[in-house]
Amino acid sequence: MTDAELMERMNRVAPPTSRLLGTQIIGVDSAAGTVRMSFAPKPEFCNPMGNVQGGFIVAMLDDCAAVSAVVASGKRIVVPTIELKCSFFGVVRLGPVFGLGRCLKIGKRVAFMEAELTDADGRVLAKLSTSALPVPMPDDANLVEA
Repeated sequence: MTDAELMERMNRVAPPTSRLLGTQIIGVDSAAGTVRMSFAPKPEFCNPMGNVQGGFIVAMLDDCAAVSAVVASGKRIVVPTIELKCSFFGVVRLGPVFGLGRCLKIGKRVAFMEAELTDADGRVLAKLSTSALPVPMPDDANLVEA
C-alpha cells in the first residue's frame, strides 16, 4: 500500500476519538516513520480560561505518536501506551493545530515514539515522548467510517 493509499484509508476508517478530536491525517512517510496530522479543537475542550485543557492536548499527541508507529510498522497493529511524558510550552487555543508524530524505534515488544503540537504559525505548543506495546489489531477494533 502506498503512503497516499494508507493516508486515505486511515482518514476514512478511524477510532471514534479521532472523530472527536477533529483529526485529519495530512501527511504520511512510512519509510521515515512519520505522520502529520491536523486537529480541530472544540469549545467543549476548553478550561475556564478559554484554553484547550491539557488532557485533550495529550490525546492529540498520543494519536500522532501511535499513528507514526502504525505507519512505521507496515502492519495492521495497535499500540497501547505503556508510558508517556508531555511537556507544555504554550496555550492551545481554538483553531487548527498540527501534530507531527515520529516513530523512533519499533520492535516486536516495544515501540518508542515522540510527537509535537504546533499552532498555525509553527510555534511548538507541546511535546510528548511515549512507549507502547505493538500488538495485532483485533478483529473487532472500535473503528468508524467517515
